[in-house]
Amino acid sequence: MSQLEKDIRYLKGVGETRAKSLAKLGINCLRDLINHFPRSYEDRSQIYPIFDAPFDAPVTIRAVVAREPSLACIRRGMELVKFRVVDDTASVDITFFNQSFLRTRFHTGETYLFYGKINAAGSKRTMANPAFELVDADSEANGKIVPVYSLTKGISGKMMSGYVRNALNELGHDVPDALPPKIIEEYKLAQARYAYENIHFPADFGALELARKRLIFEELFVLACALSGMRSGRQLSGGKVIDSCDIEQFYSSLSFSPTSAQRRAVKEALGDMASGRPMNRLVQGDVGSGKTLVAAACIWSVCRSGRQAAFMAPTEILAEQHLETLRSFLEPFGIRVEKLSGSTTAANKRKIRDALEKGEIDLIVGTHAIISENVNFKDLALAVTDEQHRFGVIQRSALAAKTEKPHVLVMSATPIPRTLALMIYGDLDVSVIDELPPGRLKVDTFHVDESYRARLYGFIRKQVGEGRQVFVVCPMVEENEDNELELKSATEHTEHLKTVFPELNVACIHGKMKAKDKDAVMSAVVAGEIDILVSTTVIEVGVDVPNASLMIIENAERFGLSQLHQLRGRVGRGKHKSWCILVSDAKTEESKERLKVMCETSDGFKISEHDLRLRGPGDFFGSRQHGLPEMHIADLGGDMRVLQSAQAAAHKLLADDPRLSKPENAALRERIKQLFEANSDMMN
Repeated sequence: MSQLEKDIRYLKGVGETRAKSLAKLGINCLRDLINHFPRSYEDRSQIYPIFDAPFDAPVTIRAVVAREPSLACIRRGMELVKFRVVDDTASVDITFFNQSFLRTRFHTGETYLFYGKINAAGSKRTMANPAFELVDADSEANGKIVPVYSLTKGISGKMMSGYVRNALNELGHDVPDALPPKIIEEYKLAQARYAYENIHFPADFGALELARKRLIFEELFVLACALSGMRSGRQLSGGKVIDSCDIEQFYSSLSFSPTSAQRRAVKEALGDMASGRPMNRLVQGDVGSGKTLVAAACIWSVCRSGRQAAFMAPTEILAEQHLETLRSFLEPFGIRVEKLSGSTTAANKRKIRDALEKGEIDLIVGTHAIISENVNFKDLALAVTDEQHRFGVIQRSALAAKTEKPHVLVMSATPIPRTLALMIYGDLDVSVIDELPPGRLKVDTFHVDESYRARLYGFIRKQVGEGRQVFVVCPMVEENEDNELELKSATEHTEHLKTVFPELNVACIHGKMKAKDKDAVMSAVVAGEIDILVSTTVIEVGVDVPNASLMIIENAERFGLSQLHQLRGRVGRGKHKSWCILVSDAKTEESKERLKVMCETSDGFKISEHDLRLRGPGDFFGSRQHGLPEMHIADLGGDMRVLQSAQAAAHKLLADDPRLSKPENAALRERIKQLFEANSDMMN
């Protein structure tokens, strides 16, 4: 067994109890530990004289304890340890809150490094709860760049730093280098051991940058090689051949003319299905760009060839809406369409399952109910999933597993830069619908603060008076007493709006409600029975309500740009002029810039690029929604240039050695194997 696989329990200083705490961070062996990279760094390398140290910014000072610490109890549950430190230029009064044990730690005449913010208190300088190290102590923190790690209860930053130090000392040069020598040389990358040492304990910022460049490149390169391998494996396997048909026959049945972008996406998908390889294609387009039509054209082609298709939507109400749309496109051709969902009666479920197995249903539309074990098909050739990131790879795979190598089409309304989409969606080919159908009305977007509240309520009353409906989105479900910010919550805001508009029908929907209750509310909205719907982002991927003309987003600064764009897309879907109002009192420049972008553009791709740059992919995609292995250090939004270089390098290497069978690629092959084993639920 490699040293890297050594159980964390046996590392010096850990033991059974702390090993359990480390396991909560996903750290079970030395490999996990050295790949638990710092989330940030504290620059303690510059030591300031006290007099010259800037206020209100973290600084390091070297000072002598001038007075023995005193302990004061100012009220029940609040104890202060206070003492003064000095250097040749000035003095600072140090205070520690509720750490009475520190009273005996400091002694007159001892020299310490203190790291924290210096504040002015009249003519005095103060420092509260600083980090500290005894000068000349055997410590990583003395005047250096100090790593800051993600931690858990029972593990302090000092402990984590010590464990990593012990692990690196124990491993020595036994840190395998997954990158072939040619790649390291061509891209001028640091060696693995140097990179791990300086990502955790950088000698200076230059060394840290070299380490980051190397480890980011390696992570993206290994992933690119793995995904290319998945794609190659898929291309070698046989798929059901759907003979090319005259798609103009389908287009001529429509009451409108498809856009050139829709036609291009259909052509790419039909080419896949006729190729003899299983299609795995992502159709990516902005809200309202017409992705469902592309799916309908593919389903038409499959059903005309005598085979079956399945269409999976994330919610009951969306499945119902897709059912109506797809029936209008397909039933004129005699294609038999049915729905299967959680609300389908037991008797109907049996009847539908039986008809599917006999081939008497051509297209089944439904929720996750259609991937139940007891649902079987006679000849499933195409599986379509709407809003891919709402399902994840596991559900998509479960649908695809219903038959031998079906064609798979996934649709997403989250615009993502193409290079990034190729990485995020793994082995999927990507079609982009980058134009809206003619007649789609622009949604005017404005940013206002609380001073506009009365005018906003007047505008709501005007819209409802004209027969329109209104959406109001809040960042929280319920009030959080611990939250100091005045954030609107859906439940409380609903009650407030009921008092403001007693004559109107105000309803609420949020993620904590039961599915049947959410569906009941949304059905009432679609039926026009609700005037104002207050919601959390549960309606981000929602139903089509052509009568909704006003979207109000409270505390808009709390949402990502892409999320705001998705929410805005819930209105302007009919013939009525529509508006989106972003309500925010946020004063930070970043918040102002994000809201300004929303007001200036309705191009989802431009918005997504801004969002990635401003927020990073963690917030952009939400919690583990994108189906990729968790990134240890690479930032899929901020490291686009490195991503492109890594993909180019992977493509070049695999062209030369497709199976990575050459001796110099053995370590890379092993790393890819480990990646698949660790993420078997995602990478399939």
